[in-house]
Amino acid sequence: MTPPHQPSPQQQMDTATRAILEQLPTRTHRGIVVHSPPGAGKSTLVAQAADALAQSNTPCPVIAQTNSQVDQLLRRLARHHPHLRTARLTATEHSVPHDLQAHPGIRIATRIQALEKTADVIVGTAMKWATVTDRRWPWAIIDEAYQMRSDVLLWTANLFDRALFVGDPGQLDPFSTVETDRFQGLPHDPMTSAVAVLLANNPDLPVHFLPVSWRLPPSAVRPISDAFYPFTPFHAGSREADRTLTFSIRGMRTPTDEVIEHAARTGWALFELPARITGQHDIEAFQAVLGIAERLLARRALTTCEENPEGHVLQPGDIAIGTAHRSQAHRIRALLARQYPHLHGVTVDTANRLQGSEFRLTIVLHPLSGRGDASSFHLEAGRLCVLTSRHRHACIVVVRAGIAELLDAHPSNDPAHPGTASQVADGWEANHTVLAHLAEHTVHAQAQPGHRRG
Repeated sequence: MTPPHQPSPQQQMDTATRAILEQLPTRTHRGIVVHSPPGAGKSTLVAQAADALAQSNTPCPVIAQTNSQVDQLLRRLARHHPHLRTARLTATEHSVPHDLQAHPGIRIATRIQALEKTADVIVGTAMKWATVTDRRWPWAIIDEAYQMRSDVLLWTANLFDRALFVGDPGQLDPFSTVETDRFQGLPHDPMTSAVAVLLANNPDLPVHFLPVSWRLPPSAVRPISDAFYPFTPFHAGSREADRTLTFSIRGMRTPTDEVIEHAARTGWALFELPARITGQHDIEAFQAVLGIAERLLARRALTTCEENPEGHVLQPGDIAIGTAHRSQAHRIRALLARQYPHLHGVTVDTANRLQGSEFRLTIVLHPLSGRGDASSFHLEAGRLCVLTSRHRHACIVVVRAGIAELLDAHPSNDPAHPGTASQVADGWEANHTVLAHLAEHTVHAQAQPGHRRG
């Protein structure tokens, strides 16, 4: 229970949101930065800020990073702010989802001229907004600002006098398909996040923090905060008693049953396969993640939470399987379709594609599992953060034994570069922190001689 003298999570969130919204019309700075943990309600804040900024006679541009983010924001605005005239600025080649095309309160166009006189809020991707060259607005909102590259911010900065930057510093860094090493440490490094560059050049900019995660259960907040948010700690919006995971059908004392039961009790489990270097395509590990999903559904898992206190029988759509590589996700989906058709509806995707998503349970194939090296890609803190922070009830990590030894054999030795300070956790340290936590929740896929499971 929240102590009588301490504000409730909702009160803390309301206070933080009110402080941000009240600053918007009074700021003389170039903008405001908001740091958010996973599941803190970034989209809600963006929609509320857009509503507040749209009260003037000019529309409020909202700049997101992907078409999926744009579509999600449009749905939220249409559902929770129906009085706003909402519009989507879209690329000619993009196919807007049918529900948005058919919505009577949403206008869609490929040119700003068709929207600016009839819309209160205009939402589009950064790349589309970069094609607008002859307009300027008092305010704009940058959603998922930590995913925006600094060069993209440069392309769009001429559109607004001030901006609200909302982002999650623990998520994946901006990425590029070309080599950018020659830019590292330079003031014009295009791969630096928009927020890092903004704060480096405007050190007096006000920075706010959203203090509550409504997604993550209490069991997940401490390990996720310690590993990935050392500069911006947060706490859970729910209580331990609010969320439960139980089974209607008894198990068979197999390692797979043991791992889902342990996860149900504690919110975490590490399913450890025997040590072996397998490379990206580890069929045994693929079978393990699908086997775990299969047992969760076969035993009719029942979840309760503050949103569903009466209980919810777990469905395939409530489960996500997360991987580091697209080829791994592709192979697991193919295996699912061929051998596990009853799991149709389970989401299988990479960390990049799972950003922003939420599920009741997640099953994660550890990025370092089965590897003989630890590259910067596999050590990236944001990748592991996304994979381990999508769940409302429990996260089960599948891994080959030997990760601790692999990390020790490949210590963090990336060269230090002068330049903008980062709010992002060190990947090597973050992996060690997560692994140390999961060591307390280990279930061996095969019984070890003289070693009790768990």
